[in-house]
Amino acid sequence: MARDEDKRVLDPERDSAALKALTHPLRIRLLGLLRQDGPATASELAVRTGESSASASYHLRVLAKYGFITEAEHRDGRERRWRAVHAVTSWSNEAMETSVTGRAYVSLSRRRQIEHLEESLARYEADLAAGRLDQDWVEPSGINDFVPRLTPESLTELWDLFSGKLAELTARDAEDPRAERVVLVWAGLPAAARDPEDSAQADSEDSR
Repeated sequence: MARDEDKRVLDPERDSAALKALTHPLRIRLLGLLRQDGPATASELAVRTGESSASASYHLRVLAKYGFITEAEHRDGRERRWRAVHAVTSWSNEAMETSVTGRAYVSLSRRRQIEHLEESLARYEADLAAGRLDQDWVEPSGINDFVPRLTPESLTELWDLFSGKLAELTARDAEDPRAERVVLVWAGLPAAARDPEDSAQADSEDSR
């Protein structure tokens, strides 16, 4: 779990320009790759994203302009290496809802997290098949979905409990050589009840 100093907290009023810069699929992906896998060059990131080196380099410079990334130690003097400044980006959902830019960023960020989950599943399966992961990871790994009935207060409490336990376990395992990076994507998205007529219409629209 990230410490406060490792978080970039976005405010739609104070950080409007930074939000606009970050509301770009490739920039969100580049930032995520640097956070997950560590420092890299534009060329290395271009290979991993299927972009040109020039495109990756441009978008990395934009991220650096707004303080999301910075130069890392170079392996040699030929190409600039980049690293993420913060471990996570966070924000207030209520504050973001008051801004068009904020809403756009949150929507894009959430969809990128879904893509990240798909990519992480493929990577997990490939790593397991290739023997890059120990068999001890087979049983605890997985994806589950639940649909409980909760109040807003209970959902907030659940987020807090999850965050607190994650911080505790992360600290406990920090020096354990068996620890690996684990991709955790946790969602809490209320679904308003529909009457049968509305449900039939929504299903018809979704199938188009």
